[in-house]
Amino acid sequence: MVHGMVKLAFIYSTCLVLVQRVEAADPDPLVDFSANATTPVFRNIFANGDVTTGSGGVRAALDIGKFPGLTSEGLTVVQFKMVPCGENVPHTHPRATELLSLISGGPLQAGFVDTKGETHINILYPGDLIVFPRGLLHFEVNVGTELAFYISAMNSQNPGTLDADGAVLQLPERAAAIALNIDIAAVRALKSQRPYNEPPTLEAAKPGVCVPGQLITTTV
Repeated sequence: MVHGMVKLAFIYSTCLVLVQRVEAADPDPLVDFSANATTPVFRNIFANGDVTTGSGGVRAALDIGKFPGLTSEGLTVVQFKMVPCGENVPHTHPRATELLSLISGGPLQAGFVDTKGETHINILYPGDLIVFPRGLLHFEVNVGTELAFYISAMNSQNPGTLDADGAVLQLPERAAAIALNIDIAAVRALKSQRPYNEPPTLEAAKPGVCVPGQLITTTV
C-alpha cells in the first residue's frame, strides 16, 4: 500500500513538473539586470539591430547578442517597415507566442492557422494588435498603399523562426511532391526559385499577385 502511494506521488509530481514546463516560456530570471548589459536602452534598431532587407521591406531584430539587456528576460523584439504588397512569409515560432502591433501605415492582413486547420484572418489598422499563439503558422501582408510600420514582441529570448514553404522544399523531392500534390519536376523548379528564407526577410509580391489597396478582406 505504501509502495503504491509513493509511486502515485512520484507520478503526480512528475506530471506537475511537465505541466509547469509546458506552461512556462523561458525560465524565470535569476538577476534584476544582466551583468553584461551597460544600459537598458537600445538606440536606432534599424541601424544597430540585426537588420535584413528584402524585396518586401526591412526587418530589424533584437536578441541578447545585440542587446544584452534582454538576457534572461524572456523577450525578443522585431520591428518591420513593409512596403505595399510586401509579405512576412508564412512561418512559425516553435518556442514563443508573438504579439504584433501595427503602429502606422498599412493596413495589414494578418492571421494564423490553428491545429484544427481553421484559419483566423484579420485586417489590422494603426493601433491594432494581434496575437499569434506559440508554434502556429502565421503571416502578414501589407494590403494598403502606405509603408506599414509594426512591432512584434515574443516571450522567449530564442523563439526560433521556421520558414514554412522553404522548410517543405528542404525535404526530399518525393516527400515534398507528395505533400504539395505536384510532380517532382515542379518541386525542382520551386527549389530553384524559393530558397530557405534564412535569415528571414520580407518578400514583395510578383506583378499581378497583389495590387496595393485592393482585396482588403479576411476572405481565405
